[in-house]
Amino acid sequence: MIFYKTDEDIEKLRISCTLVTKTLAHVASILKPGVTGKQIDKEAETFLRDHNAKPGFKGYRGFPGTLCISPNSAVVHGIPTDEEFKEDDIISIDCGSYINEFFGDAAFTFAMPAVDDEVMDLLVTTYESLYKGIDEAVVGNRLGDIGHAIQQYTESKKYTVVRELVGHGIGKNLHEAPEVPNYGKRGRGPKIKDGLVIAIEPMINMGKKGVKQDKDGWTIKTKDNKPSAHYEHTVAITDEKTDILSDHSYILEAIKNNSEIKNISLKK
Repeated sequence: MIFYKTDEDIEKLRISCTLVTKTLAHVASILKPGVTGKQIDKEAETFLRDHNAKPGFKGYRGFPGTLCISPNSAVVHGIPTDEEFKEDDIISIDCGSYINEFFGDAAFTFAMPAVDDEVMDLLVTTYESLYKGIDEAVVGNRLGDIGHAIQQYTESKKYTVVRELVGHGIGKNLHEAPEVPNYGKRGRGPKIKDGLVIAIEPMINMGKKGVKQDKDGWTIKTKDNKPSAHYEHTVAITDEKTDILSDHSYILEAIKNNSEIKNISLKK
């Protein structure tokens, strides 16, 4: 069942999602080679709790961290570890919050200073594809239109779309109906109606689309061990407009002010 949101619900979701992006911005302000996943995970949890929220992921189906930290060939759901980040790492960081009975969700892939141009192109294309999908998230369209836009754009750049993992509805539960694939055909899937709130999150691979689960039971990695990028926005769709609730501007500003992270000159 799809739970359509009222205007009041959407404003509560905006608070949750804004807190997520401010948390990711805080993480971005301290991210650099030599820092560990456990260190930034602790910072994120403290930041959320200091703002009267709970981590949205910690304890969810037994997940041990506040952040999903997925470097390089890890696509999503990486567990924070004591391993230090390296000069040429890319790191997908996914964060959730829970406040005022609603969850927030957003993700961003960061680039360390020595990441090469080929991998940077993957990041920029993935980020741009997120907005290609959002452009199709309007009342009257279908969910297949979102996935088609993401798939067409990324495949035109010779990248591949992960099939096993998808976006989702979000509200009083972290994961709600409907599923939001990053691939599909125009005119297919459920029709988008007023009050739909969804997390759109392209997961795009440099190599083949196949993935596998790591022995830790959580981390999803590319089968060919090539890099993968992941970005996510939570979006509210109403008759009036498509409203991005997870403002990434906080993150982009933190990147701009941190010389230890590569500024990928994103267009959005």
